[in-house]
Order: sequence, then C-alpha cells, then structure tokens
Amino acid sequence: MTIRIAMAAVVIAVLSSTQALADPHSQDPTKVPAGQYILDKNHASLLVKIPHMGFSHYTMRFDRLDGGFTYDPANWTATQVTITVDPTSINTGQASFDKTIAGPDYFDAAKYPAITFVSTAVAGQEGKGTVTGDLTFHGVTRPVTLDVVFNGVGPGMLGLGTRLGFSGTTKIKRSDFGVTAVSQFTGDELDLMFEAEFTRK
Repeated sequence: MTIRIAMAAVVIAVLSSTQALADPHSQDPTKVPAGQYILDKNHASLLVKIPHMGFSHYTMRFDRLDGGFTYDPANWTATQVTITVDPTSINTGQASFDKTIAGPDYFDAAKYPAITFVSTAVAGQEGKGTVTGDLTFHGVTRPVTLDVVFNGVGPGMLGLGTRLGFSGTTKIKRSDFGVTAVSQFTGDELDLMFEAEFTRK
C-alpha cells in the first residue's frame, strides 16, 4: 500500500510540473524568440457557423490546415502568416453531406483545391489585436480582417521547445466569394472561429 501511495505521489508531481512547464509565460510579442514557426496540425481547428432558417447556426469544421511564419521580435508587426485549408476536409458529421459541400455546386474543391490566407498587416497590444490579409476561396481573393487573441508563448509539451497559441474570429459573406449555389434556407454571412498553436522549428 505504501509503495502504491508513493508511486501515485510521484505521478501527480510529474504531471503537475509538466503542466506548469507548459503554461504560456508571456503575452508580449517582443518576448517571442525569433525563428521559423510551423502550425501544429494536431492543435489547430477552424469552425464555420452558418445561419439555418433563423433557428440555429449550423456548425462545420475543417480538419486539415497547414501554415506558418517567420518571426522577428524586433519587427513583429511585419510578420506574414500563411495558412492553407483543404476544402475537402470539411466535416459536418455527415459523410455524404461533406462530399456535397466539397463538390462542384459549393466549394468545387476539384477546381479550387486550396483555401489560403496570407496576412498583410498585424496590429495589437496587450495580447489582443487584428490580422488583416488576403483570403482566397473558391477562386476569389478578398481582404479579410481577423480579430485575434495572442494566448501567449512558452515551452512546449514536456517543457520542450517553444510554442505559441492564438484564438480568433471573423465574418465573411459566401456570396463575396462566388459561393451562391447554397440552399435558400441558409444565410449568406458565415462566422469563422479558429484556434491555432505554432511551434518553433
């Protein structure tokens, strides 16, 4: 019994110290180490909500995202972020509906195999700000501004490496990107919400 208690105490101590090591240390962008950062695909998500007949906001997500940026803390507002989304990775929880959305009547993923966002301006203070950039979707490129929260920088899992975290939202109109062949029961304005973590190479 004594051995079991001791082992349990060791496990709890290790888990507690690991959690502490993984906490972000700062929300100050000037404290972020310089270098190249890549998206942690396992800890990134993009949700889309679309009004359905005024009764709810139907929610979908994209499962495959990629991207990154090169960072200089002395000139952090010049950071250019590039994010790519695979339109065929749309996930509604209904496989047949996913294929319909990715098909020629909606996203037309065979013709437009990628959704991309390339930032053109970054601004903010005290962990909050905006990222403006060009969103290319369905073959159309338009400027979009993201409202972003910088969740902080700190050591990665098990206290290794450097990790950054962001949360953000924006709104777009599907009609602005030529996606008009949608059910009359769904609205035009989409709410986009993302969570993203990046690690330094």
